[in-house]
Amino acid sequence: MKQQTINFTKKHKYLIITLTITIILIFWMLWGNYSIQTTHFTVQDEELPESFNGYKIAQVSDLHNKDWGSQLIEKLQEEEPDIIVLTGDLIDSSKTDLPTALEFIDQSKEIAPLYFVTGNHEAWSEEYVQLKAELVEREITILDNQSIFISKGSSQIMLAGLQDPTFQNSSPEETLKTLSSRFEGFKILLSHRPELYETYAAQDFQLVFSGHAHGGQFRIPFIGGLIAPDQGIFPEYTAGIYTENQTHMIVSRGLGNSIIPVRINNRPELITVTLKN
Repeated sequence: MKQQTINFTKKHKYLIITLTITIILIFWMLWGNYSIQTTHFTVQDEELPESFNGYKIAQVSDLHNKDWGSQLIEKLQEEEPDIIVLTGDLIDSSKTDLPTALEFIDQSKEIAPLYFVTGNHEAWSEEYVQLKAELVEREITILDNQSIFISKGSSQIMLAGLQDPTFQNSSPEETLKTLSSRFEGFKILLSHRPELYETYAAQDFQLVFSGHAHGGQFRIPFIGGLIAPDQGIFPEYTAGIYTENQTHMIVSRGLGNSIIPVRINNRPELITVTLKN
């Protein structure tokens, strides 16, 4: 009888431990998929005009029609950015929801000016034509193979954008060469594709904002992301800041999911970059 009691107690203990671990893992997974992490970077470059010292840029990437309710807007408000850049896949081609995308646009444009470039899901979606029209109507700047100048006092920086290559309107190399040649000063590029980093660096852009890789979807400690579109297994560019030939590339882990519906050790991310000279 005593032996049976001991065995029951051990089984009961193991069951409690197993249930506790399971509950912790469930909450960790939920937290890791439904809470936004704000990541801050500082980029210093002597090409930056003095008047832009402290200029703050918020990056929103790869929403894939994710509805964050008030969470994302509140985090953007807390950051008080000078501009907000949207680096593609605002919508998802398999579940395009224009009202959700436009609700975010309407709310975020009250915080700071918005600058948008397309991702592959805009290229794949039959509803992108309508989305583009809605963005134009709201006076959102679309930088697909275009550039503008941002002025502060008597100084300027250039903000350019590369249309996602899926549209196949021109080669990225030629487009970037043309865009870069328009200005000799500090140049920022918005482009969805991090795997084209060497192309960006070759064209003398000081700062690039990118996304697309979703942080590698499943992040392995001390190794990094496991898989990313157009980079395959153990991709090179998944998250953080990369520097080559004085070109800094910021890769966002993104804020939504698409084909793979879950993230592991890879929280959705809002990025802010502060410029220093």
